[in-house]
Amino acid sequence: MQKLRTNVSSLQGTIDVPGDKSISHRAVMLGAIANGTTTIANFLPGEDCLSTIDCFRKMGVAIEQNGSDVVVEGKGLKGLKEPTDILHVGNSGTTARLLLGILAGCPFHSCLIGDESIAKRPMGRVTKPLKMMGAHIDGREHGNYTPLSIRGGELQPIHYESPVASAQVKSAILLAGLATDGTTTVTEPHRSRDHTERMIRLFGGNVTVDGRTVSVTGPQQLTGTNIYVPGDISSAAFFLVAGAIVPNSEITLKNVGLNPTRTGIIDVLQQMGAEITIENVRNEQTEPFGDITVRTSNLTAVEIGGALIPRLIDEIPIIALLATQAEGTTVIKDASELKVKETNRIDTVVNELRKLGANIEATSDGMIIHGKAALTAKEAVVDSHGDHRIGMMLAIAACITQGTVHLQRPEAVAVSYPSFFDHLHSLM
Repeated sequence: MQKLRTNVSSLQGTIDVPGDKSISHRAVMLGAIANGTTTIANFLPGEDCLSTIDCFRKMGVAIEQNGSDVVVEGKGLKGLKEPTDILHVGNSGTTARLLLGILAGCPFHSCLIGDESIAKRPMGRVTKPLKMMGAHIDGREHGNYTPLSIRGGELQPIHYESPVASAQVKSAILLAGLATDGTTTVTEPHRSRDHTERMIRLFGGNVTVDGRTVSVTGPQQLTGTNIYVPGDISSAAFFLVAGAIVPNSEITLKNVGLNPTRTGIIDVLQQMGAEITIENVRNEQTEPFGDITVRTSNLTAVEIGGALIPRLIDEIPIIALLATQAEGTTVIKDASELKVKETNRIDTVVNELRKLGANIEATSDGMIIHGKAALTAKEAVVDSHGDHRIGMMLAIAACITQGTVHLQRPEAVAVSYPSFFDHLHSLM
């Protein structure tokens, strides 16, 4: 348990947030199935991304990792070897679901497991289309939950209408499509983040995007490349909100990824009236990034839903905190996907913020937050529930809470932001 700093008078300073988790995962994966050497700069050395490295090492890929610098000696699409050990994805849903897409095209058997959180997260959304393509996958509840057993091989292309806007589902199918003879197509109800599409092109592959539909024609050969991973906007989001709600604050976040499929948090902050400036924008190897400065702001409530949700799904816990400090009632809807994250983030966010005095209620697909609320806690014990984004949100909430707050399971933040508490304290 960790005692959190409360009633913080000001946050001031500049932070380089760690590399983007989604891009780090994909850089290792595509580097492993490309031909030749891939160098990755500003890689996120969090637990999730290290799980991805571990899985590919078990399939014979030489990967040298020194902090945020990674070198991958790619084996090509057909060069992965049957692992002699179980592939353990830890807490990483991205590793599990995208890896299944790659394994679907590999003519060998493998077993995939994760921690107790992964064991509760639905994999059927990925295994279903991969089975339609011809992969042999089994596991608990017919392959809907880990542990999973997969034997890949010759795949058939499909046109898949995804019931959810999920970059993990789309990416798994596209990665399988790279090894398939023919054109594989995914259509989503709303457009999800597009890091996989951008990175396939970076490795010399071809991908076609037409609105909500994405296609790859295989088989394709990828070539190793050099990748710079911009700062993770999902990690930056905690400090963007902190800068807006903690009194007398001004925070600058350097080199933050500004991919338009990920910047919903910025849109919401601006709609609420937050004082934000974005400068020094540049496009490094197809992923734009820049510097963001945020200052203490007077905020008003908004409604969040529809096509905006996939662009900020990971930021909703911290947006909920933001909404507690906005005048009026904020409604978050169309976000039932939160129920199948590391925790049921709807119920977890509501229950934990209520401990600090927030006026917030859960709905079937989101939350209703009434602001502006003064957060107080005589002696509160809050819990990350092993969810990194819940843990970081609660640390920011403590900054504006009168009283004493203790956080259970603070180590969960290491999944995506190992230096989070050091960075937060450096601003105080």
